[in-house]
Amino acid sequence: MIWTRISLYILANRRLLLGLILLATVFMGYQASRVKLSYEFAKILPTSDPDYATYESFKARFGEDGNVMVIGAETDSMYQLAYFRDWQALNKQIKQIDGIRDVVSNAGLYAIKLNDSTDKFAFQPLVAGTVQTQSQADSLKLAIGRLPFYQGLVTDSSGRSHLMAVSFDQKKLNTRGRIVTVREIEKLVNTFGEQHNTVMHLSGLPYIRTAFTAKVSNEMALFIGLAFAVTALILLFFFRSPTVVGIAMSVVMVGVVWAVGYIFLFGYTITILSGLIPPLIIVIGVPNAIFLLNRYHDELNKPGRSQKEALAVATAKVGETTFFANVTTSIGFFVFYFTNSPLLLEFGLVAALGVMTTYATSLILIPIAFSYLPVPSVKQRGHLDSPLLTRFLAWVDRLVHTRRTAIYTFVGLFALAGIVGMSLIKAVGYVVDDLPKNDPIYTDLKYFEKAYRGVLPFEVSIDAGRPGRVLSPQTLTKIRLLQREFAQYPEFARPLSVVEAVKFFYQAYRGGEPSYYILPPALEMAKLQRYTGQMGSGTSRKGSVSLAAYVDSTRQFTRVSFQVADVGTARLRELIGTLQPRADSLFNFDRESGQFVPPADRYVVKLTGNSVVFTRGNEYLLRNLAESTLLAFVLVSAILILLLRDVRLSLVAILPSAVPLLVTAGLMGYFGINLKPSTILIFSIAFGISSDGTIYFVSKYRDELRHGASVSEAISRTIRQTGVSMVYTAFILFAGFAIFAASTFQGTVSLGILVSITLLMGMTSNLVLLPAFLMTVYERRKKKAVA
Repeated sequence: MIWTRISLYILANRRLLLGLILLATVFMGYQASRVKLSYEFAKILPTSDPDYATYESFKARFGEDGNVMVIGAETDSMYQLAYFRDWQALNKQIKQIDGIRDVVSNAGLYAIKLNDSTDKFAFQPLVAGTVQTQSQADSLKLAIGRLPFYQGLVTDSSGRSHLMAVSFDQKKLNTRGRIVTVREIEKLVNTFGEQHNTVMHLSGLPYIRTAFTAKVSNEMALFIGLAFAVTALILLFFFRSPTVVGIAMSVVMVGVVWAVGYIFLFGYTITILSGLIPPLIIVIGVPNAIFLLNRYHDELNKPGRSQKEALAVATAKVGETTFFANVTTSIGFFVFYFTNSPLLLEFGLVAALGVMTTYATSLILIPIAFSYLPVPSVKQRGHLDSPLLTRFLAWVDRLVHTRRTAIYTFVGLFALAGIVGMSLIKAVGYVVDDLPKNDPIYTDLKYFEKAYRGVLPFEVSIDAGRPGRVLSPQTLTKIRLLQREFAQYPEFARPLSVVEAVKFFYQAYRGGEPSYYILPPALEMAKLQRYTGQMGSGTSRKGSVSLAAYVDSTRQFTRVSFQVADVGTARLRELIGTLQPRADSLFNFDRESGQFVPPADRYVVKLTGNSVVFTRGNEYLLRNLAESTLLAFVLVSAILILLLRDVRLSLVAILPSAVPLLVTAGLMGYFGINLKPSTILIFSIAFGISSDGTIYFVSKYRDELRHGASVSEAISRTIRQTGVSMVYTAFILFAGFAIFAASTFQGTVSLGILVSITLLMGMTSNLVLLPAFLMTVYERRKKKAVA
């Protein structure tokens, strides 16, 4: 038998295998030390997705849309001399930080003046240098009030909230340098707030991403420590041996080192998902040790067994069982590979490899380690005869043999309740909904949504079809109509676009009167045509006044930039579904003829930006992860068919692992836990791990049948022997996943709690429902055979 040969080879080549694993682990440890955190937003959509391609094309043309960090101050003292001078100083200090491209606030705005002598527009700062007198501050306030272009951008409608927009250099945005820059800004802002007793607010994607990255880094270390401590304590409670705990945890940590090493070798970085892999490996890897040690101790309890024979038998028997169990667990992760989502693909591949590597190292190192130790005493092996556990398993055995109808009724009611609860689940995600409602990141984002309607980027990309067409009156009128369409929805802030810039220039052209902040009529626009070169050539220091950020050099492509509130993917999906066809109609439908314009004259209008990609990414994950869970179901069923050699019985055996998922889905519905990327992972992961119990039970059951036991005897022996390890494993997994409840990310908290509950139900289901099914199938087949 192949597993017997493997076990004998391991014990016969102890030094060689130890040396090879040690060298390989040192190599992988070096690779693990080089792994880096991800500083980019999670890449969910595959590169082949049309929305992803549109967004990448947009960024290539206009740059990153999520590069603005916003600073807010709510005060009535802004234009008091001392306060405003310090606000100016803050503006200047931030602008001088390495990695900052521009700062836009009321301390550094520009007006446009038409020079009559040269017939050219000139950009003039509203305030030159530091404000010296109160009258200068008052004059600046009045000047800003006469410039509608800035209303809703640097101040809210009440005039009490003031905003500073900090643009990051594209080269620093997705690097470690961003964290240093954000922390330096944060320090300056907090100092200003303390100095003037003002509550300061920070938000924008660079800030949110930096905060998330810091939390991922901190929580990765926290979870590794918690997973190690919790599993070690439970092992100590069960085995009462520090030696057992030390060896088991050392072996599992080898698996952790390998898993982190894989991340670097594949060219990946640590993300919010891959940061969970090390603690997951600890929690999932320990059951390998439990099953091996329990079988080793059980074999030693048999008369005449030597240590070498006990280790050989335990390694062979458990090696086979845990191989299939770890395969089902790795399937629960590896199915994410087929989503083609970079975020999940990386997580699934590394986690699956990590699980199988930990299995292999456990199978080799644990028998070798215990072969060098003295034979455990009878007292050390006494945990297998725990009176409480023995009574519990005896009760389960009686229940399966005598109360199957009650079992099916109870499970049926739970399943029905799960179906009802599942119908209540909502599929919706938010950019910051993984954070507690009292987290400063969340509360500050809500502050900006209240004052400015939102700070999350939402872009409209427009291809006018041919060079020079963007600045035509026809195109500008269509953009104005598009902006009016968006203005009907309170989720959107006021836009920035070529139309807003032209209106600003026209106000200057007409002497600066606020009433002329309008899109000029066609004849007036024609007079401005000679100035359009100037309008498109503003430097970056003019900030939002320049057209350069909104029109490409050929004037064929343009953008309309909105900021949107974090209203959730469900609402954004509705908005996109409504606004995309409306935009197509506004640009390409001729109302006079009642027909769409010829293809040669059409505009290509696409909704894009971080918010759109985030929404599409959530939709993509929900769709593909549902398929992945189904794929996991099929693959695990195939393994059971391979083990049982019986298709019908295998499909029956898979049900005990599926029922807990139904109940978990019901709990999500009843407790209002939304379906989103972080929570939908629960199902395939929990199903893969729950299936381990099915494999453990079925393998032992099949082994008993091979040795001549009747079905009833085989089930009783399996419950009483394998049940010990299944209970141990269930407690380890429950406590191990429960540690994720310590996360600051609500999605991770939900993942930990729900997977813990699912796995506990899975153990119960595999220990009670599975043998009940096997008994029922056997009895029905027996009756048919007699008939």
